[in-house]
Amino acid sequence: QVQLVESGGGLVQAGGSLRLSCAASGSSFSVNAMGWYRQPPGKQRELVATVTSGGSTNYADSVKGRFTISRDNAKNTVYLQMNSLKPDDTAVYYCNLEALYRAPPNTRWYTTYWGQGTQVTVSS
Repeated sequence: QVQLVESGGGLVQAGGSLRLSCAASGSSFSVNAMGWYRQPPGKQRELVATVTSGGSTNYADSVKGRFTISRDNAKNTVYLQMNSLKPDDTAVYYCNLEALYRAPPNTRWYTTYWGQGTQVTVSS
C-alpha cells in the first residue's frame, strides 16, 4: 500500500505562484510515474502534468510554459511549481502515483494511487 501526502495549496491572486508537494510512502514498490491532476468546480478531473521514473515530462497544453513538474527520486516526492496563475487554474489538485510491483521470477503489475487533494484558488 502507498500513502500520498499533498501540501502547498491555498489562495493566491492572479499572476501569483504556488508550489505543490506530494510525498509517497509505503513499501515494496517502485515508482513508475508520478503526476498531478486537477478537478475544477463542476468539471471532470483532468491531467495537469506527469513525470516518469526516467524524467520524461508531459504537460496539459493549458499549463505549458507556466507549470513545472519535478521529482526527488530519493524522497519519492513530486513537486508542481505553478507560476502566472490564472482564475481558470482554480481546482482541487490531486497527486497521482503509478507504482510498479514485482514478484519473482517474472511477474510485474501496476497500481495507481491518488492523494486526498489540495485546493488551489486563484482570485482575479
